[in-house]
Amino acid sequence: MAKTRTRLLRSTYSQGVSGAYGRVLVVDDNKAIRQLIRVNLELEGFEVVTAADGVECLDLVHHICPDVITLDVVMPRLDGIQTATRLRSDPRTSHLPVAVVSACTSEEVDAGAAAGVDAFVAKPFDPEELVRVVHRLARGRGPLTAPLEDRSPLDGRRGAGRAGSAAG
Repeated sequence: MAKTRTRLLRSTYSQGVSGAYGRVLVVDDNKAIRQLIRVNLELEGFEVVTAADGVECLDLVHHICPDVITLDVVMPRLDGIQTATRLRSDPRTSHLPVAVVSACTSEEVDAGAAAGVDAFVAKPFDPEELVRVVHRLARGRGPLTAPLEDRSPLDGRRGAGRAGSAAG
């Protein structure tokens, strides 16, 4: 007999989606990166909607009501930092957790922190780290404040078995 895990539904915008932990709006101008993030989050039970830039993100955010938003920084039309600033300045979206998934240079981290970004995941990212950050933000545990250089892999393996990893 196969063993299955039962996941409890949380009170999220995604309650109508069976087994979903929440809805994530993934914003990146690179289609391959959007797909890689989508696959890893969907494998963990998230519902994922994607946008190609900050303008599309701001157009979608009120219609899809995400639980977490991930943003690339360098994008056409409206970059991730400007998008985060606009999200924070709108009372309807100011509460939404935002994670930057980008190169995470010191300039990007400083600008992101000033814009109210809650977490940073450096590209190339470890899929396990990305999923851990999104889970934490979706559960409402607040920002991740540990400096990037102080974070270590969860168990020494890089994305074991997940899409985009050496093992998956």
